[in-house]
Amino acid sequence: MQTHARVVIVGGGCVGAGILYGLAKRGWTDVALLERTQLTAGSTWHAAGLIPSYTRNINVGRMISRSIDIYEGLEAETGQPVGWHKCGQLRIANSRDRLDEYKSYMSVAEVQGMRAQLLTPDEARKLWPLLDNREMLGALYHPDDGHIAPADVTHAMAKGARDLGAKVYLNTEVTGFKRTASGEWLVQTNQGDITCEHVISATGNYARQTGALLGLDIPAIPILHQYWVTEAVPEIVERKRAGRPEMPILRDEGFEGYLREEGDGLMFGPYERTANLKLFAEDGVPAWFGADLLEEDFEAVSWNWEQALQLVPALGRVGIKANVRGPFQMTADELPLMGPAWGLPNVWLAEGVPGGILWGGTIGYYLSERIVEGGNSLDTSDLDPRRFGDYANKAWAREKVREAWGTHAEQKYPGQDMPAARPQKTAPSYDRLTELGAVWGVLNGWEMPNWFAPRGVEAKDQYSWRWTAKGNFVGEEVLAVRNAVGLVEMTPMTKFEVSGPGAAQWLDRIIANRLPALGKVTLAHHLTAKGGVQAEYMVARLGEDLFYLISTPRAERWNFDDLSRLLPADGSVSLKNVTNDRGCFTVVGPKAREVLQPLTEIDLSNESFPWFGVKTGNVALASDVRLLRVNYEGELGWELYHPLPYQRPLLDAILKEGEKHSMRLVGLHALESLRLEKSYRAMYRDMNPELNALESGLERFIRLDKGDFVGRDAVLKYKAMNDQRRSVTLRIDTDGASSLANEGLYSDGALVGRITSGGYGYALGHDVALALLPERFSRPGTKLDVAILGEWKVAEVVADSPYDPTSARARM
Repeated sequence: MQTHARVVIVGGGCVGAGILYGLAKRGWTDVALLERTQLTAGSTWHAAGLIPSYTRNINVGRMISRSIDIYEGLEAETGQPVGWHKCGQLRIANSRDRLDEYKSYMSVAEVQGMRAQLLTPDEARKLWPLLDNREMLGALYHPDDGHIAPADVTHAMAKGARDLGAKVYLNTEVTGFKRTASGEWLVQTNQGDITCEHVISATGNYARQTGALLGLDIPAIPILHQYWVTEAVPEIVERKRAGRPEMPILRDEGFEGYLREEGDGLMFGPYERTANLKLFAEDGVPAWFGADLLEEDFEAVSWNWEQALQLVPALGRVGIKANVRGPFQMTADELPLMGPAWGLPNVWLAEGVPGGILWGGTIGYYLSERIVEGGNSLDTSDLDPRRFGDYANKAWAREKVREAWGTHAEQKYPGQDMPAARPQKTAPSYDRLTELGAVWGVLNGWEMPNWFAPRGVEAKDQYSWRWTAKGNFVGEEVLAVRNAVGLVEMTPMTKFEVSGPGAAQWLDRIIANRLPALGKVTLAHHLTAKGGVQAEYMVARLGEDLFYLISTPRAERWNFDDLSRLLPADGSVSLKNVTNDRGCFTVVGPKAREVLQPLTEIDLSNESFPWFGVKTGNVALASDVRLLRVNYEGELGWELYHPLPYQRPLLDAILKEGEKHSMRLVGLHALESLRLEKSYRAMYRDMNPELNALESGLERFIRLDKGDFVGRDAVLKYKAMNDQRRSVTLRIDTDGASSLANEGLYSDGALVGRITSGGYGYALGHDVALALLPERFSRPGTKLDVAILGEWKVAEVVADSPYDPTSARARM
């Protein structure tokens, strides 16, 4: 085995082979793949090989499309058959909610570049005549989906990479990793050591063990899934004899599983429900396990079988030829962990992949792009391993992966918070707010109120694709903020401190806005080299060399890791994560000053404490409270960042004073409406690493004249383009359902843009959405068409900040 390589990939399944192929195609051929036994020996060889493209997430949809494109070209390129069956996929809707889900998806499919059709029951039965479903309301059909031979496609990608000069070493088990003095990685194996610049971990069921060798707690655990293959089915034999096309892969919520043709028979893969789901290798893959299967577990899916026999009677008229039961990786959100490993330079993860055949090609493409090009051509944030913080420990992962796969086939809704492993992280306010009707959601492991149920209303969230009764209460919270005062529990916000003699110079080089003056606050963005938005910070200057940075809860590990990689080696800058040290309450609304002034000696008048100011002092019994006169709601208000031990008495004091001014407790759902009415952009939705900062409408926060900063050249290049895309605000008059995100926008029947986020503006009485449109469609008054649950609505471009456009109320 060679002793040096530019990149070492650990793991020879479909994902590892895909990365090897992706790097080689980009010209990096000094790459070695190390496989402990043989290619495909893990989960790959026994996979069902399905390629489903259905997802409402625009970026995930585009990534899946990339897999299909890669696989369809492999055979011609390599001469290696891949067993690609482009038979399509059919999803049955038996309920109004499921049909609503598919209707909502149809407004996203074309944006993703996917072909999809919404079918009537009769049209669906023509595609799948063996289905006897009398409850069907409709179906979703993807004609470009299919299934592929897992081992064949893996070997084809490996061959394509080898043909370009990459190397594969079999029977080579990695036993350790060491960082050398030069900054390279020494990979230790049973065949000798190999030194490299980059390490990529793609070890499937061994992810937790490989992670432990690197000092990482990988938030993924394998689950056990099984499928059965029947003897020949007469109807299928007859279809083939008559030259009929292969039936599409069938998914029906009536039996919670999938059915497809396999030879002359059927393959049935039922989804195990949470109570019956078994995990695998929680404490490491057993030494005896290799290219093995586990024994059949019929009891785990007996319900699915009984339902399937009723809906597809042909399934019960033939014998069973084989059972295949084996492990594959699962994460809490059923998405892979693809991207940088936190805290480890040049270590990359491609782990926790729930369906390596589906993901192998596209992970190979986009991870190689990230490594070679320094960034991605589309937003891969949803897959970044750092989206999970240190709360995602083994005990948490165990519960969440059981929930994720165990509810895989169940109806899901926008914004749904799943209950497993909760509550996990709670602020001292938790019990008191629960008494006051908090309906809890979760952010970065923290419990955070979504909305507050009034007395007599059950404190339980209401999920639907349409409006529900909770909207009345969310609306009352919004109007309380607009007309009186609200209290928002914001403790989950990410909080860092940057200090040291080099802090100002270092931070100024990173953010695109100017640094705030002492005692002031500013909104600033950390851009990528290509001009996308990597992070958004509220930056408060507490001293000449002391800065307080606040960002979205989801970004705690992510932002800390990105900033840590940029720290100077001379120790002149200190970066500290204080997220768990301080809580936050936002007191906001026209009466905010009247609530807070009696609780503090700090002068809250406009003259003494202007908009975008920061002061530190006491509030009620709480010491060392950092008061920032900024907020996400667009009204007069302060964010109170306080040491967590003081939180409970501080809450009681604010509640008591707030009673005099009709103060309402306000949750995350109202916050979403409030920020949309102000056209405030949201991280990872309206701005992300893919979109140039100017596309996201951030011109006023990008100071091109301040000197160099990360991404400046890319912003200047975009600014010089003709007919740039712009982020604009839309007014949509809706009734019964609201825009969500990623719906397509049309002009004269042609797709011209998409919504990035949307919802109901309770103070305005109509939907407000933020959208990406070419500049020629961005002028106020432009009218476009958008489909919401299959109903066409008019979306009118309006000026940003339709509520209080001059921000006069925030300056009160």
